[in-house]
Amino acid sequence: MLFSPYKIKDLTLKNRIVMSPMSMYACEDESGIVQPWHKIHYPARAVGGVGLILVEATAITMQGRMTPQDLGIWNNSHIEGLSELTGLVHDLGTSIGIQLSHAGRKAKIDGSIIAPSPIPYEEGQKVPEEMTINQIKEVIHGFVEGANRARKAGFDVIEIHAAHGYLIHEFLSPLSNNRQDEYGGSRENRFRFLKEVIEGIKTVWEGPLFARISADEYHPEGSLPEDYVYYSSLMKELGVDLVDVSTGGLVGIRPQTYPGYQVPFADMIRSKANIPTGAVGLIKEPEHAEEILRNNRADLIFLGRELMWNPHWAYMAASRLGVKLELPKSYSWSWITKL
Repeated sequence: MLFSPYKIKDLTLKNRIVMSPMSMYACEDESGIVQPWHKIHYPARAVGGVGLILVEATAITMQGRMTPQDLGIWNNSHIEGLSELTGLVHDLGTSIGIQLSHAGRKAKIDGSIIAPSPIPYEEGQKVPEEMTINQIKEVIHGFVEGANRARKAGFDVIEIHAAHGYLIHEFLSPLSNNRQDEYGGSRENRFRFLKEVIEGIKTVWEGPLFARISADEYHPEGSLPEDYVYYSSLMKELGVDLVDVSTGGLVGIRPQTYPGYQVPFADMIRSKANIPTGAVGLIKEPEHAEEILRNNRADLIFLGRELMWNPHWAYMAASRLGVKLELPKSYSWSWITKL
C-alpha cells in the first residue's frame, strides 16, 4: 500500500510517502525569498521518489515568522522563487504543497508579537500582545492572501499549520486562550479563528487542503484528544481533506517518544472524525509504514527525520517491501539499486 497511488480531489499522488514540513531557517538575508538551499533541498527528495513534498512552515506575515530566517509568502515578491521551486519538483514527477503558518507567541523576532491572550510560551519569554478583533481579521486576510499566492506559484496542496503551539493552535487551547469574546471560552468559540481561516482560504483555493494539528497537548488542563476529534469533524464539514496528526508544542512539556508514538492519534482522528489522516512521528521502517496503512490507521505516511538523513528512503522501502520502483534514469545503473 505504501506505493499505491492516493487520490485527493483532482490530485493523484504516486505513492503514500509525504515529506513532512520541516523549517530550514535558510533565509539568511531575512527576505523570506526562496534561496539556493531550497532549490536543492526539496528537489533532492523528489529525485528520491516521495509522492508529496510539503514545504516548510511559511510565514503569512513578517510578524508571524518563527525566526527572521523563515521562508515567507507575505508579499508578491515571494511568488517567483516559489514558482521556480514548484516547477523543479513537478519536473521530477512529484507533487508539492506548502504549509501556511503564523508563529503567534512563539515568534522569535524583534518587536512586538501577538497571540489570543497575553500569555508567554514559557516563563521569562516575551509577553505577546492580545490580538484585537482588527488584528484577527488582518491575520485571517494574511492566510487568504498567502493561499492565493500559493495558487499562483503552482502548489498542489495547502496545509494550514494549526499545531505545535503556533498561533492557530494557541486559539484552540484553553491553556493559551482566555479571551472573553467570540474567539474564546467554549470549544466552538476557540475554533472560530481556524474556521474563518479555512473559510477564507476556500474562497481562493479549490485544491486539496490539509490541516496539521497537535492532537495531545500533554497537559491535564489543555485540550484533550477528544477535543481534536471534535475540531477535526468541524474541519471536515468546512472542506478540509486530510488532517496531519502530530502532538505537543503548546507548552514546554516533552512527551516520551518512540517509533510511531503519534500514530494512535491519527488512528483515532480517522475513525472517530471520519476524515483521512496522515501519520507522523519517528516512523523509520518501511514495514512499520506498511502496517499503518494496511490496518487503516492512516492514509498517508509523513516522514521527517528519515528523509533528512536519507533522501532516497523511498527506494530503500521499495526494495524492502518487494516493490519494483522505477528509478531515475541517471540512477538506474548505480549503487541505489543495491539498497
